[in-house]
Amino acid sequence: MKQWEMAKKYQGDKRVRFFIGDVRDKNRLHRALEGIDYVVHAAATKIVHIAEYNPFECIKTNIEGAMNVIDAAIDQKVKRVVALSTDKASSPANLYGATKLASDKLFVASNTSYAGGHETRFSIVRYGNVMGSRGSVIPFFQSMSDKKTLPITDLRMTRFMISLEQAIDLVRFAFSDMKGGEIYIKKIPSIKITDLARAIVPNCEFELVGIRPGEKLHEQMISTEDALTTYEYDEYFKILPQINYWDQDSERIKNGVKVKEGFVYASNDNKDWLSVDDLRAWISTRL
Repeated sequence: MKQWEMAKKYQGDKRVRFFIGDVRDKNRLHRALEGIDYVVHAAATKIVHIAEYNPFECIKTNIEGAMNVIDAAIDQKVKRVVALSTDKASSPANLYGATKLASDKLFVASNTSYAGGHETRFSIVRYGNVMGSRGSVIPFFQSMSDKKTLPITDLRMTRFMISLEQAIDLVRFAFSDMKGGEIYIKKIPSIKITDLARAIVPNCEFELVGIRPGEKLHEQMISTEDALTTYEYDEYFKILPQINYWDQDSERIKNGVKVKEGFVYASNDNKDWLSVDDLRAWISTRL
C-alpha cells in the first residue's frame, strides 16, 4: 500500500523506481541494486515481543537479510550503504537487539572482510524511538485518548525520542561523512513514559501491566565497551571500529573528542529531556 501511494505521488518521475521484494531474497536484491550508488538499509523485524515469539523469522530478516544486502551491494558496486540500527543493539536484552547487534557487526566488518577487496563502504546510524512512526507508543496512546486509564509497563521507564526529520538528517550526514565502519549516534532527548502518556491524555490514570518479555526499563545507545572507541561531537557521537586501527584514524576522528572511560549514553542518564509541553507542541504540529 505504501509503495502504491508513493507511486501515485511520484508518477512520471524518472528518478524513482518501485520494486516489490524481500531482503531475504538475494536474487531480487541483486536486481534492485543494479545501477544504484547509495543504499539505505531499513528493513527489519523490529517489534520486540513478536521477535521473541518468532525468533527464526527475526534472524532470517535481520541477520541473513543484512548479509544479502551486503553481498548484493558489493556485487553491484554500490558506493555507500548506511544501515539503520537501534538503541536496543547496545547491550541487548532481547532477540531483536541481539540480531541488530549482529547486523551492525556484519556491516562494520564487511568494509574489509572480502578477500578480493571492493570499493563499497558501509556505515551505521543508531537512534531511539522515531516519534509518531508506525507501531510506536505515541499512535498507540492516541488511539486510547478517549479513555481515562492508559496501560503503563513501569512508572520508571524512559526512552530516547527522535523526530523523523532528525533521523533522516542523520542518514544524510552519515553518507557525507563516512569512511566506512562508523556507527553514528545523534544526541537526542529522553522522556519518561509517564510524561509521554500525560502529553497525549492529560490527567490520565495508569494501569501497571508489567514489562513485556525482552523489554528494557531504560534504553542505551553507547555502552561502556563502546566508549573505548567513541568520540563526541557537537550534535552526535561516533563509535569507530577497532579493526585495522580505524579507531585511531584521523580521517574518521576529524575534530572529535574521545569520551571518558566508562561513559554510557542511556535514556535514564541523559542531559536532555523532553517535557510534557515540548511533546504536546510537537504532536500539535505533526500528528
